[in-house]
Amino acid sequence: MKEIIGDIDIIDNAQENCDVVNITKEEQNIGQKKLYIESYGCQMNFSDSEIVSSILKKEGYTTTSSIEEADVTFLNTCSIREKAETTVRNRLSEINQYKKKNPELVIGVLGCMAERLKSKLLEEEKIVDLVVGPDAYRELPNMLDEVSTGQKAVNTFLSREETYDDITPVRLNSNGVTAFISIMRGCDNMCSFCVVPFTRGRERSRDPFSVVKEAQDLFDKGYREVTLLGQNVDSYKWSPEQNNKARLEKTDASEIVNFANLLEMVAEVSPLLRVRFATSHPKDITDDVLYTMKKYDNLCKYIHFPAQSGNSRILERMNRTYDRDWYISKIDRIREILGNECGISSDMISGFCGETEEEHKDTLSLMEYVRYDYSYMFFYSERPGTLAEKKYEDDIPMDIKKRRLTEVINLQRELSIERNQMTIGKTYKVLVEGFSKRSKSQLQGRTTCNRVAVFDAGNYKKGDYVNVLVNEVTTGTLLASAVDN
Repeated sequence: MKEIIGDIDIIDNAQENCDVVNITKEEQNIGQKKLYIESYGCQMNFSDSEIVSSILKKEGYTTTSSIEEADVTFLNTCSIREKAETTVRNRLSEINQYKKKNPELVIGVLGCMAERLKSKLLEEEKIVDLVVGPDAYRELPNMLDEVSTGQKAVNTFLSREETYDDITPVRLNSNGVTAFISIMRGCDNMCSFCVVPFTRGRERSRDPFSVVKEAQDLFDKGYREVTLLGQNVDSYKWSPEQNNKARLEKTDASEIVNFANLLEMVAEVSPLLRVRFATSHPKDITDDVLYTMKKYDNLCKYIHFPAQSGNSRILERMNRTYDRDWYISKIDRIREILGNECGISSDMISGFCGETEEEHKDTLSLMEYVRYDYSYMFFYSERPGTLAEKKYEDDIPMDIKKRRLTEVINLQRELSIERNQMTIGKTYKVLVEGFSKRSKSQLQGRTTCNRVAVFDAGNYKKGDYVNVLVNEVTTGTLLASAVDN
C-alpha cells in the first residue's frame, strides 16, 4: 500500500490527514519581508493560506519555503481531530529553535485551532505572538503592527458575511494546471462529532460573479481545472441582498443563485476548463445538480459523498439528518443519472459513541452496496465542545475502534481495486498534472471520475489533455498508455 501512496496523491486515507502539510512556495524577491506558512488539514485551509499570502503581499511580504529565512511564520491549523492539534503543538516546540536564533521572528497560529482555543493558545504556547481565526485575516497587517510593539494579538471574531470574494489568492505550490476556488465559508449542519460550525461559523456564500471571474482568470493564465470548495457546497445560496444562508431563507430575495446555477456558470467559462467540487452533504444534493453535471462534459463525474456510518441509529446520533435508506436513495439517483462509472468517495467513522458490532457491520454492508472508489477512514476522536462530547459517552475501547477501522480499510481496498478493474481495456481522457512521483519518464493525470492514470511521457506535457488506454490497475492507480487523440 505504501508503494501505491508513493505514486499518487489521492488514495484511501486510513490516517488522520492532519499530517498532510502544504508549505509556501519560494519567491525570489530580495530585500522584502519573508512570509512562511505551513497549512494543515483540509483544502479549505490551503485555500485560506493563499488568501493570507495575498493580503500580506500587499503589505510588502513575499513567500518563502524556508523557515530559516522567514520574518513571519504562520501555522494554519486544523481542529477536526485531536491528533491534528497535537501535531501543531509538536511543531511549535520544534519551531522554538528558530525563535531562539531569531528573537524577532513572529510566530502566529491561524485557522480552526486558533478559533477554538483563542487567547488560551497564548498562555499555553509562549512562543506564539498572534492568534487569528479564519474570518479575521484582513486584520493581519494591523495585528503584525501590534506585535512589532511587543504586544500579543488575538482576533477570533466570526463573521456572518465575510467570504474574501474581492481577494485574488496567491497560488501556493501550484502546478499551474489545477487550482482551488473557495465558494462559501462556514457550516450550519451541526453534526454532533464536528467542530467546524464552532471554528468557521455560519454558512455564507460568495458572490457567484466573483467566482466566475476567478475561474476565467485562472483559465486565461493556463489553468485547466478548478475545484469549487466549501464545507457543504450543495447548500450554496446567494442573492444580491444577502449571502448568509440562514438570513436569506427568511427574506424575499429578488434573485437566488443556487449550487446548480453556479456550476453551470463556471462550466460555461470554457469547455476546456474542468470543474470539480467538494464537499457534498447527502441531505442537500439535488437532481438539478446531477442533471447539470450530466449536461456539461467538463463538469467532472465525481462526487465526494460522506456517509460517516451505514447505520440509521448512529446517523441520528451523529445528527446527520438522514438515515441509511435516504442515503442509498441518493446513491441510486447518482448512478441512475450519471452512470455506474461516476466516481463516488466517502468519509467513514468507526467506533462512534455507542456503536454496536451489528451497527458497525451496517457500515460494511453500506460500503458493499455503494462500492466506493475510495474513502477517508478514521476511528472516532472526541472533540471538546461538540454535541457528542456533551451528550454521549465515548465508550468504545480503542482496540475495538482500531479493529473496526481495519475492517473498513480492508474492505475499501477490495472495492477500490474492483472499481479500477472496470476500466481495463477502456480509453479515457486525462488532464496531465505533472510527472509521476516514481519516474520523470512518466506523467500522471486524472480521469473525469477522479481516477489517477500513469503513462509514458512521450511528447506530452503538463496541462495537455491526453487519451489513455488502461492496461493494468492497482488499488489506487490506472497503468495506461497514450493513444492518438
